[in-house]
Amino acid sequence: MNAMNEAAAAKMLEEHGVKPTANRIVVLRELVKALHPVTLSDLETRILTIDKSNIFRALTLFRDHHLVHLIEGGSEGAHYELCHSHDHDRDADLHPHFYCERCQQTYCLDYTTIPQIQLPEGFTPTSANLMIKGICPECQSK
Repeated sequence: MNAMNEAAAAKMLEEHGVKPTANRIVVLRELVKALHPVTLSDLETRILTIDKSNIFRALTLFRDHHLVHLIEGGSEGAHYELCHSHDHDRDADLHPHFYCERCQQTYCLDYTTIPQIQLPEGFTPTSANLMIKGICPECQSK
């Protein structure tokens, strides 16, 4: 999905229980266009009409409503990615990510499964974050 019109963005927000304001629609459309997980700074650079605090508030709301998930790791801090599952009750889009230590790009490994982890009795997981670090194929070929 490379582009999304305003009506489709508003519908997606509503499906996740998020009121579709103008700012939220702009942030969502930018996330849809992104080819890789993006940082708050990336979005701030791409969205010149909304200040950083409003972008962050939209991302936090999106995360709370399982529209995006937060990827921790890499060198630039938190990255945000649109959830592919679009389940408004939970983040059903768990997959590992790869951080290239050379180009500092974060890649989704969409079709790579995360191994099942057996937690001790009494522990209830709410999210998982698997970040693999190394050198991406493009950087290896240089």
